Amino acid sequence: MTTFSPTQPVVRSKQAAMDVQDLEGLLRFTIQVKDQEPLYVFYTRIDQVFVLWGVICTVIFSTAQFSTLGWTEQAIIWSILTLIGSWGTYGLAWYWVSVERKRWVVYAWIGLMIIGIIVTNWGIFGNGWSVLPYLSSLWLGLSAIGYFITGWGLRSRAFLLCGGVHLVAIMLLSYIPTWQYLFSGFITAGSLFLLASFQWDMYFDSDSQILTEQQKQFNIDQAKKRSSTL
Repeated sequence: MTTFSPTQPVVRSKQAAMDVQDLEGLLRFTIQVKDQEPLYVFYTRIDQVFVLWGVICTVIFSTAQFSTLGWTEQAIIWSILTLIGSWGTYGLAWYWVSVERKRWVVYAWIGLMIIGIIVTNWGIFGNGWSVLPYLSSLWLGLSAIGYFITGWGLRSRAFLLCGGVHLVAIMLLSYIPTWQYLFSGFITAGSLFLLASFQWDMYFDSDSQILTEQQKQFNIDQAKKRSSTL
């Protein structure tokens, strides 16, 4: 049975030695400030998923906190954004989770988001008004479940830690009743942007069923390069 790797840092700066599945669809940016050394920033497709959901969470919770739109209009916007995020997750992450044999993680997240939308819309459109005061707790809770599932599936302490942070955030909501949505947006979007900006720990599996032998060897060599920098 695979276990967590205690030799890997929970998070660290991104490394250039990436696997085949990380190089697929990689976005690279170069930031040059005057005469300083250029800063190279890159986002894998998994990072792009985090950024996508970070933007969506920012829009949703900021709208709930500050917008004068009614609940009905907001629910429609939230539903559309959640569907866009779910479809984007499928499209961006599918190759990566296929290589890692973790497609069920994507299914789990999409399922959790659908549950959240159903419960939220029932509260707004189905006269389930008692749900509305607990929307922040609902979405923080669903996110926590998703992070725990991902942490267990990828053997990643970083995702487990994110799940714990979301649970703690739920307990703090009662102390900031006026700013619940803004606080929830800060926790959800902040976690996603941080995950997109750093390299997190996970179990390395070199026995993918869809990679060629050359690609598998390439990943093994890249893993050795990453290990040498620990």
